[in-house]
Amino acid sequence: MAKGKYHEWLTEDGLLLIKGWARDGLTDEQIATLKLHVSERTFTDWKSRFPAISSALKEGKRPVDTEVEDALKNKATGYYVKVKKPIKVKTKRTLKDKGTIEEEHIEYVDEEIYIPPDTTAQIFWLKNRKPEKWRDRPDVTSADEEPVKVVFDV
Repeated sequence: MAKGKYHEWLTEDGLLLIKGWARDGLTDEQIATLKLHVSERTFTDWKSRFPAISSALKEGKRPVDTEVEDALKNKATGYYVKVKKPIKVKTKRTLKDKGTIEEEHIEYVDEEIYIPPDTTAQIFWLKNRKPEKWRDRPDVTSADEEPVKVVFDV
């Protein structure tokens, strides 16, 4: 009896590849079609039938998702970054017979600079974290308001 194509992906090496592709940022569709050479529907079936494949995807995505979330948080709140800054250094040397010589060279020093918060990142963060308050069209009804009854005489 022939083995299904999924068997090679349930091996330790196969699962490691799936995990790596997820970590590299490939979508489930890209992994299915470009790497595993199966339809997205087949891959979705494999994920539900084989917990090892589903786990490999989750494990691969988790660190990258966390890294991106952290970067977004930093972009929304502002952060410090160390950069190497070139500075020109001049030195004067006195020679016995020839007077003074001025020499120049470049040295690099560490400098900490502040990257200010980004408004777009803040808006994105708030719309996703607190949609009830920050969506484009907030619900303006208040809990303090009482319903108004309208009575028509007929």
